[in-house]
Parts: sequence; C-alpha cells; structure tokens
Amino acid sequence: MNNQLNKKIPMWVNIVQGILILIMLQQVYMFFFDHQAVAASGISVDGSSPNLNLLYEFAARTATMAIISIFVMISQNPRYFIVILLMNLLREGQETIIDPLFPLLNAPVSPMGDLLIHIAIIAIELWAFITVLKIVREMDKASNMQAKQE
Repeated sequence: MNNQLNKKIPMWVNIVQGILILIMLQQVYMFFFDHQAVAASGISVDGSSPNLNLLYEFAARTATMAIISIFVMISQNPRYFIVILLMNLLREGQETIIDPLFPLLNAPVSPMGDLLIHIAIIAIELWAFITVLKIVREMDKASNMQAKQE
C-alpha cells in the first residue's frame, strides 16, 4: 500500500488527546465515586434520586466519550480522530461559555481566568483538528490519485 495512505497522527496530537482523556476519566471518577468533591464545588449531592440521576448520567456519558477516545487513540485512524477532535472542540466550546458564567464554588481561577484558559485549550484543540484534517485530505488526495492510476 502506498505510504501516503498511511499518514501518522503527530505525537503532540496524541498527547493532547491523552490529557483530555485523563480529564474525562477524572470527571467520571468524581461523579461516580467522589461525591464530596462534587459537593465542594457547590453541586447538590443530597442523595435524592433526581440529583443522583444527573450525576450518574453525566458520568456515564463522559465515560462513553473517554472509552471511544481511547479506542480512537489505539486505532490511530486519522478519520476517527477527526470525530473525537470535533467532539472535544464542541464540548470545550460550550464549557468556555458555561464555566465563566456559572463558576463552581471551588473553581481554581476567576471567571476571567477560566475564560482565558478555555480559549487557550480551544486554540490547541483547533490546531490539532486542522492538523489531522490536513492529514485526512492528503490521504484522500493520494487515494484518488492512486485510483486514477489503476
């Protein structure tokens, strides 16, 4: 198979995605098992069914995102990376608005600091997305050229 069809995901993109997975797994742990940390952030954890339902649903959805992201990292398929990087961009983009407007009680930075951090994270994620999108486009171009030659 043509070497152009086997483009590699850059190491820095894997590192960024690995960090995002660790953050997701930390959130999963906290919302499933560390309700004291959740309560310290100002979220009501009184043991009522509706509150626990929300906590566990958030944990389950985040766990699903983390598991899919792990699968994609193992596969190293640039087309799959496009999907999870887009998912990360959309999620972080929403958090960029939500976190500063509705800060947690134990937020480590001010709302303005939180906004700036989120903007930096989105910039890195966007850079990763564009990098992998270019790889996919090169793969498509090489594939089309190879198909025309056959």
